[in-house]
Amino acid sequence: MSTYSAHRSTVLILGSMLALVAIAIAAPLTAARAQEEAPDGVVNYTRIDATVACAGATPPEAMAGLKQLGFVSVINFRTAGERDAQVEAGKAAAAAAGLKYFHLPFRTPTPEIAETFLEVVGDTSNQPVYIHCGSANRVGAMWYIKRVKQDGWDSERAMTEAEAIGLRSAGLKTFALEYVAESR
Repeated sequence: MSTYSAHRSTVLILGSMLALVAIAIAAPLTAARAQEEAPDGVVNYTRIDATVACAGATPPEAMAGLKQLGFVSVINFRTAGERDAQVEAGKAAAAAAGLKYFHLPFRTPTPEIAETFLEVVGDTSNQPVYIHCGSANRVGAMWYIKRVKQDGWDSERAMTEAEAIGLRSAGLKTFALEYVAESR
């Protein structure tokens, strides 16, 4: 076999291995999305696994549907001043549906919000938990922190999942990366 053929074979094998790794990382999110449709009115819904789902805007009317899907609690990152946030109505609808409701509002994240989020999401009595904000951008940032701090994921893998959930903001990414680096 010529040197060129050996090099080409090595490149093909490595390329195939990288493709398989990428599929293995993305498969859980894709499978979870295919297994369950979003409750009515919910945007950017992603079922991560049996214990958590993440989403963007979630109207109060969706709370009963979340309970039917087996959720025990809701974490809401939306501020009362956001367009169509309906924070109080969401809280009341969650209570009426028998869901625990944690309102951790922020536009600009703080270490205190991240720490409270980690406490709530890490408490198994709150699972399965449904986490939402307006678009899933803030959810992605906090989920990145959770994956690295509580689940021991490496940064790259956690960021890939956070971006698939909805993390887009450079500022939120920076906060999440710095929070993890400073709290190690």
